[in-house]
Amino acid sequence: MALTLQLVFTKSDGKDFVLTVDEPRPGVTPAEVQTAMEQIIASGVFKRDGDVLIAVKSARIIDRSVNDLFSNK
Repeated sequence: MALTLQLVFTKSDGKDFVLTVDEPRPGVTPAEVQTAMEQIIASGVFKRDGDVLIAVKSARIIDRSVNDLFSNK
């Protein structure tokens, strides 16, 4: 099982910017994620083609299972 935290922001051009984090801490709360996303926006660290992050849109944890059928290693 692989967990990924997907953070979706709105950029100044109205388009989405998606940031993914592998293996988020177990028990992370929505409030913690919201606060972290707001801090990311305030930092101004992500800028693409002159557009900056302006709003928190959504966050979700994606749970993915991989079942190998065989391996020729």
